[in-house]
Amino acid sequence: MDNQFIVSLTLILITFGLYIGIAIYNKARQTSDFYVAGRGVPPIFNGMAIGADWMSAASFIGMAGTIMLLGYDGLAYIMGWTGGYLLLTFLLAPQLRKYGRYTVPEFIGDRFNSHTARVIAAICTIIISFTYSIGQLSGSGVVIGRLLEVDARVGTMIGVVLIAFYAAFGGMKGITWTQVAQYIILIIAYLVPVIFMSLQLTNNPLPWLSYGNIVSQLGELDRELGVSEYFAPFTNGTKWQFLALMFTLMAGTAGLPHVIVRFYTVSTMKAARWSGAWALLFIGLLYLSAPAYAAFSRFILMKQVAGSPIDQLPAWTQSWVNTGKLQVADTNGDGTLQWSELIIANDIVVMATPEIANLGVFVIGLVAAGAMAAALSTAGGLMIAISSSFAHDIYYRVMRPNATDKNRLMVGRVTIVTATVLAGLVALNPPGAITQIVAWAFALASGTFFPALLLGVWWKRANAPGVIAGMLVGLAVTLSYIFAAKYGGFTILGIIDTGAGVFGAASAIITIIVVSLRTKAPSQKLQDEVVDLRYPEQMSYKDGNVWIDK
Repeated sequence: MDNQFIVSLTLILITFGLYIGIAIYNKARQTSDFYVAGRGVPPIFNGMAIGADWMSAASFIGMAGTIMLLGYDGLAYIMGWTGGYLLLTFLLAPQLRKYGRYTVPEFIGDRFNSHTARVIAAICTIIISFTYSIGQLSGSGVVIGRLLEVDARVGTMIGVVLIAFYAAFGGMKGITWTQVAQYIILIIAYLVPVIFMSLQLTNNPLPWLSYGNIVSQLGELDRELGVSEYFAPFTNGTKWQFLALMFTLMAGTAGLPHVIVRFYTVSTMKAARWSGAWALLFIGLLYLSAPAYAAFSRFILMKQVAGSPIDQLPAWTQSWVNTGKLQVADTNGDGTLQWSELIIANDIVVMATPEIANLGVFVIGLVAAGAMAAALSTAGGLMIAISSSFAHDIYYRVMRPNATDKNRLMVGRVTIVTATVLAGLVALNPPGAITQIVAWAFALASGTFFPALLLGVWWKRANAPGVIAGMLVGLAVTLSYIFAAKYGGFTILGIIDTGAGVFGAASAIITIIVVSLRTKAPSQKLQDEVVDLRYPEQMSYKDGNVWIDK
């Protein structure tokens, strides 16, 4: 065994031990612990947990690689994902926290006074979270597969076992504090390599300020090699696809059930707002670094790997070829590896960067531990969302209202284990790259929950028939467009499968408005509750125009 393997394995095992220890120490003993961590998480730590929940394998592993390969067009991911947090923090999170429920389906069921709406929302949560978790488990497979130098599918199943254990055991309480530790590990692991690369290439330790020089040099290299320029816009898709993807990711962020539920774990509306502010700061640290990562990695690959004799490639290339995520072939037979002959998967760029830049075994191990933290933290949150949708919203609120706490916890834990295993089996042969799979989950959220929550909070006339029809139409339109674009080659204005949310959201919003206006208005009590949601907790809205202190 080489030093790199020993160091990486040691760091990952230490962090795994930490996560499991935290889950055991914070074991959920009652349903409020299991679903909302007892509503006692301080905003700064909730911000870290949101950051870890949010910065999934797609952000940590996939995003810099996507930007490296797409250039300017990849920036839609950063703008969409970050902008969506502003939508969520200002438009929805405080209001949903004030309503005081455990889950998004519970909010929809009670806001519209409809068990049908609750069940449809629970099913949508399961579909969205399941799709998203496939991307996370696929990411964990990439990391473990490279570490053990085995097929990524074996790595995926190892990740399944770990997630099933600590998510089922600790519930939301255990996951919250596990995610705080995971955020600290993943952000250190992400920043250390990019700072070292910045020093190596520009003699400046601040990559956010220095990578502009590298981007301008990349333009010259692109012209020399005759490839499309790295920072030329819309070379990998149309302007409409860029805008549709950005909207899909923004609206999807504001509608993701596993992210929204994090705002239920704090004590007040004010704490929910501060959680969002802290989360934006913590997320920004990684998102502002991703373009630098992409530029530095592409520059090193173009300068040090492309143009090398095929029999003198760096040792790290063979390790990645073994995982199936890197292909090198001398297709023109000249004995030299051309840039066009290097086929590198988006999903390995961040993982391979410490080796590409020769940063040493400790940094390689640190990045592996950080990538696992990113994949596991989000997967844990997703499993809680799936579990709460079935065990709380369907089993308890609809099927067995008299179920005991002990029964509900048992059903919740069994649901987590079942969902993790099923998602892991699909992730063995994932239907796309990590960022693509995750974009589908965002498209589904933007077509179902974003319209339902937006109009549910800000339009008191929205009613149960409207939101039921809206969620069903949004889900059907989004799924149909994803399948038609990916497998049938169908597009409108060049918008591909990852931008499907724009059609789902538009059709759902129109449907909710039309059906609500053509059917009976909600009761006055429900309408007053909706208006009351919009004001700070110490104030209440009464009789249409009178303010009173609570």
